[in-house]
Amino acid sequence: MFPATLLAVALTGAAALSSGCSSDDDATSSAGGGPAGEGGAGGGGAGGAGGAGGTSHVFGGDRPVDVFVPSGYQEDTPAPLVILLHGFTASGGLQELYFQFRPLAEAHGFLYAHPDGTTDPDGSRFWNATDACCNFHGSTVDDSAYLRELVEEIQAHYAVDPKRIYFVGHSNGGFMSYRMACDHADLVAAVVSLAGAMVSMPSQCAATEPVSVLQIHGTDDDTVKYEGDTFAGIAYPSALASVEHWAELGGCDASPTSGEPLDLEADIGGAETTTQTFGGCASGVNAALWSIQGGSHLPSFTSAFGTGVFDFLLSHPKP
Repeated sequence: MFPATLLAVALTGAAALSSGCSSDDDATSSAGGGPAGEGGAGGGGAGGAGGAGGTSHVFGGDRPVDVFVPSGYQEDTPAPLVILLHGFTASGGLQELYFQFRPLAEAHGFLYAHPDGTTDPDGSRFWNATDACCNFHGSTVDDSAYLRELVEEIQAHYAVDPKRIYFVGHSNGGFMSYRMACDHADLVAAVVSLAGAMVSMPSQCAATEPVSVLQIHGTDDDTVKYEGDTFAGIAYPSALASVEHWAELGGCDASPTSGEPLDLEADIGGAETTTQTFGGCASGVNAALWSIQGGSHLPSFTSAFGTGVFDFLLSHPKP
């Protein structure tokens, strides 16, 4: 099982470092107000966004989440939508502090939201993603349905490009992003998973069509193991196996090819991240693995991380 307290403390520290010169007011605005309860966010909503680009509107029912609207948004021009899913014990606001996606959403014209999971009896916020992660108390919450309904609610209020709906997740959020691709392949164009993993058995994924995927994973991750492992006795696959499933579904080559290395981790010198891509896929589909050599569960990212993620998403709309 996840070392919940250590993970929360570590993620808080990473977010504080990544926020750099942000003021206390900025941090409060991003993190939202009030404590989270069993039904979701309390107070002003831990999933709040708003801010830099323009107006925002609260969605999500008993788990309120704001949708960030870029300043260039126009009602007659459909915009891409990115949903960011937090890690176990974290929150949408905390994940945004760590990833710093809001300026990128503004720069690239994305609608953007970072909702919250629900809280388990231990007080840990989670997504009910796969059999391995991270419903450790038998909750019946249907996060897959909740997130689809959230997207549809946003579509009803804003002009969303139906070919450019994306999920990005960290850890438990990565597991949940894969779950969304499996359950709602008709809706999701691409997912990016940092330190997440697929279901243990391909038969558990009911995807009806290909979805582009990018898995980013530290090879020294001791929380969600790069080579796969178990949580509470339930297996989850390796980083490579998680991508291979989607490569097969997308009709890609059986083996990946290596590309140019990237410098994603600020604390490791040089271009430490190796890249592999499965070629020969169906038109518009991509399956890729970026391996941060020596990277941990909570990398200290350079600006190349966010830029690389958004470039991948923009390059892979639904065919």
